Amino acid sequence: MSDEHEKMLPIANVGRMMKKILPRSAKVSREAKERMQQCASEFICFVTGEASDRCHKENRKTVNGDDICWALSSLGFDNYSEAMSRYLQNFRGFERENANQSNTCKANSGEVEKDEGSICGDTSAPSLDFEILERGGTSSAKPY
Repeated sequence: MSDEHEKMLPIANVGRMMKKILPRSAKVSREAKERMQQCASEFICFVTGEASDRCHKENRKTVNGDDICWALSSLGFDNYSEAMSRYLQNFRGFERENANQSNTCKANSGEVEKDEGSICGDTSAPSLDFEILERGGTSSAKPY
């Protein structure tokens, strides 16, 4: 496999994302999936490169979610930056809750038996709504 293809998103994932947005009756050609794969991968590299440059200027080695949000905003993708910031905030809240539940479960593991309704052991990800930006600046929230 060539080095260029290793840096791209998996085409099956790209196809799945495309199908989620399109009507059920729509067909997506292999060529369309490949073109979208190229565009999405290039966009990710573009944004990540901007975030990486910021980290380099600040003498940091790790790019984090806040750097990506900053890069999106600085590149003029304010709508995406706002949506990503909301997602990042929700994700971090979920991670904190999950860590707190885990610590509580560990502390109580010797005292209380887990029952089927217990929150201990439930590490499923939260249902998050992403906004799909449509032409004309309107958006609609769709769960993914």
